[in-house]
Amino acid sequence: NIAMAAQMTDAHRRFLQVLMSHGIMEGSEARKLHRRCCEIHTVYYAHDKLDDFISTINSHLQPLFMQIRKGMSEDDGRAHYALVNLAETEITKMASDYTENELELFRKTMDLIISSENGFASSTDILNLADQLKTKKMKKKEVEQVLKVFVEDKWLSERKGEYTLHTRCIIEMEQYILNNYQDVARKCNICHSLAIQSQVCESCGIVMHLPCVRKYFRAQSEPRCPQCNDFWSCDIP
Repeated sequence: NIAMAAQMTDAHRRFLQVLMSHGIMEGSEARKLHRRCCEIHTVYYAHDKLDDFISTINSHLQPLFMQIRKGMSEDDGRAHYALVNLAETEITKMASDYTENELELFRKTMDLIISSENGFASSTDILNLADQLKTKKMKKKEVEQVLKVFVEDKWLSERKGEYTLHTRCIIEMEQYILNNYQDVARKCNICHSLAIQSQVCESCGIVMHLPCVRKYFRAQSEPRCPQCNDFWSCDIP
């Protein structure tokens, strides 16, 4: 029966196990892992068949409400793969790893990042949340510690004292963010996925990821908005 899902092999199982232990994997790493799994378990390997290989795994994950999703790093535009739980929002999944207090800090940090102009929140602004927490106030030192853990666990990324959402977080929480931040969360005009770090057209308000801006305007001597055709006034990264 052609409609039936392709068979899961030990190569597929190994790939899934490794991805689960990492939480997220950069595209080139995933391609290497694909090859290694096929070689170890002498399963047919084709270098351009990673997405087919993954969709076989996904068809078997479906009854478990899990899925391997592909997303893009907002920094350099590189592909990443993450394992996503479809049965619950990621915030509830996080509840088993963090205290109520830490989760509140995460939510408030997310609020700051998503409603910011550039998709970043400064450590100063986040530290100022310490005594605004409803569950239990935190000392600034504690907030710093918790932020460190969020970075280690790949929910946040830190750059020069500024925080943004990690690629893993964006892939896993995209639906949650679009549902819960309807007034501020936007999708990129080019790739149509959630854009946190982005540029905005001053005329019509559409947003574009920085890698998408780079790619889209690469061949244009005078950058114009893909939507309204007005001059694109932001600096091309």
